[in-house]
Amino acid sequence: MNFWNGRRVLLTGHTGFKGGWLSLWLNKMGAQVTGLALQPTTEPSLFDQLGLEHSLNHHYADVRNAEAVSEIVRDAQPEIVFHLAAQPLVLQGYAEPVETWNVNVMGTIHVLQALRALEHSCAAVMVTTDKVYENREWDYGYREDDPLGGYDPYSSAKAAAEIAVSSWRRAFFSANGTVRAATARAGNVIGGGDWSDNRIVPDFARALSAGEPVTVRNRYATRPWQHVLEPLSGYLRLAQLLFENDGLQYQDAFNFGPDAEATRTVGDLVAECLKHWPGKVYDASPADAPHEAGKLALAVDRARERLDWSPRWSFSRGVEETVVWYRDSRNLDRDGVRELTLRQIQMFEDGTNEAK
Repeated sequence: MNFWNGRRVLLTGHTGFKGGWLSLWLNKMGAQVTGLALQPTTEPSLFDQLGLEHSLNHHYADVRNAEAVSEIVRDAQPEIVFHLAAQPLVLQGYAEPVETWNVNVMGTIHVLQALRALEHSCAAVMVTTDKVYENREWDYGYREDDPLGGYDPYSSAKAAAEIAVSSWRRAFFSANGTVRAATARAGNVIGGGDWSDNRIVPDFARALSAGEPVTVRNRYATRPWQHVLEPLSGYLRLAQLLFENDGLQYQDAFNFGPDAEATRTVGDLVAECLKHWPGKVYDASPADAPHEAGKLALAVDRARERLDWSPRWSFSRGVEETVVWYRDSRNLDRDGVRELTLRQIQMFEDGTNEAK
């Protein structure tokens, strides 16, 4: 944790779900965080619930605006960059495919271009997704060297972002060694404060808060479920190793996913959630729904071996802490929500896996 105290960090997408958790964690460790993102797109938003506007140097800006990105990078002079800003939803990608590609590909390129102007060492963790792989509906986990692809616009745009990072790393960054860039591919993330539409856990929380049954689609689809703190811990570990080492060992792609026991169906996830917040469920999978992968799993051997990283919380522990956050935060003010979130971060740092 001492590494982060006073460290200059640029975080794109800080107003989003994962960005909110990472902002608070970095703030807890004493980092000087500059945020670049659009205004929160949900109501409520974790950014507002945690009062993060007053905890960092934040800018409302669009990564599609190359000039704005360059200006913020120039002013922040970051030592560490976490690029999370994205259009993150598969179904929205179907509805807005061109915008999804503009944000996820050109937005990434604008950040990469801006970093070229830096004259000091900088480590950049460019976050993509587990859906960058050409999905073959395999039972085993995808490895970082498996072919990239993407059936839908969101997945294919993230695969293209991976190619862009690899290109800029080899064409521009490797020559002077100033910027060291890696990509991070995380599995399906759960955790308190995600208020996006068409995601099972936020839909679960909204429905039960309103006293309504939970609508479930694709209940037999399998996903590598993990609490949000799991991949974020991987991003932090990767960034530190990138910054402290000159070699190419860490300038690569890394999967961050759960142990095999946490690759479960959507139905399994809902059943586990109901243990901590009882309610009713009904299946609402339309026959004409857009295509989504049926099976998806990640192999995390590379992160284990090169980064000495491994997941900490079991499937049941991650689900419990997620449901506890949504259930208990309903009756809390901003200070209470922040305290609840910090308490979960502290428990994760302590490394305990036992359910309360």
